[in-house]
Amino acid sequence: MNAEKQQLAFLFPDDNDVPATLKLQPLEQRVFLDNGNLSEWKGEVTEVFSPVFTKINGLLKPLYLGSYPKMTAASVMEVLESARNAYDLGRGEWPTMRIKDRIGRLQQFLGLMKVQRETVVKWLMLEIGKNRTDSENEFDRTIDYIVDTIEAVKNLDRQGSDLELHQGIYAQIRRGPLGVVLCMAPYNYPLNETFATLIPALVMGNTVVFRPAKFGVLLIYPLLEAFRDSFPAGVINVIYGEGKETAGTLMESGKIDVLAFIGSSKTANIIKKQHPRPNRLRSVLGLDAKNPAIILGDADLNVAVSECLIGALAFNGQRCTALKIIFVHRSICDEFLKLFCRKVDALKVGMPWENVSITPLPEPDKPAYIQSLIDDAISQGANIMNEGGGQQFKSLVNPTVLYPVKHSMRIYHEEQFGPVVPVLAFDSIEEPVNYIVESNFGQQVSIFSNNADEIASLVDPLVNQVCRVNINTKSQRGPDIYPFNGRKDSAEGTLSVTDALRVFSIRTMVATRNNESNRALFTEILEGRKSNFLSTDFLL
Repeated sequence: MNAEKQQLAFLFPDDNDVPATLKLQPLEQRVFLDNGNLSEWKGEVTEVFSPVFTKINGLLKPLYLGSYPKMTAASVMEVLESARNAYDLGRGEWPTMRIKDRIGRLQQFLGLMKVQRETVVKWLMLEIGKNRTDSENEFDRTIDYIVDTIEAVKNLDRQGSDLELHQGIYAQIRRGPLGVVLCMAPYNYPLNETFATLIPALVMGNTVVFRPAKFGVLLIYPLLEAFRDSFPAGVINVIYGEGKETAGTLMESGKIDVLAFIGSSKTANIIKKQHPRPNRLRSVLGLDAKNPAIILGDADLNVAVSECLIGALAFNGQRCTALKIIFVHRSICDEFLKLFCRKVDALKVGMPWENVSITPLPEPDKPAYIQSLIDDAISQGANIMNEGGGQQFKSLVNPTVLYPVKHSMRIYHEEQFGPVVPVLAFDSIEEPVNYIVESNFGQQVSIFSNNADEIASLVDPLVNQVCRVNINTKSQRGPDIYPFNGRKDSAEGTLSVTDALRVFSIRTMVATRNNESNRALFTEILEGRKSNFLSTDFLL
């Protein structure tokens, strides 16, 4: 073992050195949430190991965290029927419930969820290797998202509380639910990204079958009782298991109305094609991205370096919104690389409970994949530019800066989703612009410049290629009130606090001709509060 690998190996702790506050008992989860019950699972299970390795008697072994149900096709179909029965073709208690009452249930869940903060944060650290600060931020941001969603729902309901009269027709227009939603989220934000679809789907009156991410499964367990106690039976159901047996089975049934999925476009395409009636399926998808940074010759290098550092390597680069390729004008490329590599090598590598930036990767095969990208680039003329680059041991991978990168290299095209940063110099602005135009993805771009004319000339065409153009700042999702979407293979549907409510609902109206008998009829319904939909109550 060379000295660099030894240095990484030493970062893994002895088993006795793991903080006592993080030594959770292995969670042998044997329940799933079905029809308002925590049903016992007696079948096969999937074991869960942390990306954190610990030394026991001098040998490094991944920390064992527990296990969860490996549900079968038959068992998930029973759960689906619970969701369908709760929806009951739109006649169920939940889809016909007044908005204020749904909000009340969501507020009840919010209170129960807050109590589990520290437990969920610990599982985030241990299951996916996210450092404590980022884990706490993910939980707190999710709480804020729920609070903001509640306010957005109130505003939406207020807008629909009036009767409209046009061309002799009275109408009340509100938003109604779509049906049964299959919700699946990614491992990098297994709480926040999950709730970004789950919460709006629920509050708009849909029923949900939720399958946790492939990593970050056990952290959902502390919330199961809160789900059970806050919502009517069958409204929220939680399943576990492999994709083919779970998502594949549910989609093939044709009984899923909405697919809410955040992950790769390849996987999304496979899942969607399994639905036998695609025209009846609405898809809400957050998919791949290869977000570029474009650093022009007049850019403030200190700003560009700082923003690109966090943009490319926050949570080890495991974010769809990460900057995944950096174009630098040739006139300043050498200086940029010098400053950038110095900052990269200063990033601390270690365990998630330590004050570090780079932590163990949760995907067991990710280090080998990252190495294959590095090897391919080097074989075609790229160099590792930072001193600590190219080194890895077990689940720890040092961030690596590659330069010069060119079109023939895999790293130029593939979304690395890990701590490797490709950099290339450009002479003409057409080079990075053409890259964006020809890319299969269209989520975001970051432009660094202090020239208003240059920026304006890029903004106008690029807003038609990507859905967010960042000026002198990294790419990111938030604030959650802003729309989050993408063009091409990067997304389907728009997510934000307000947009998500629209995505998981449809405009529906009740209408009648303006005559005396119909006015009397409407008045009787409204004044007697006989309908939850047809109502002029104003939600405060």
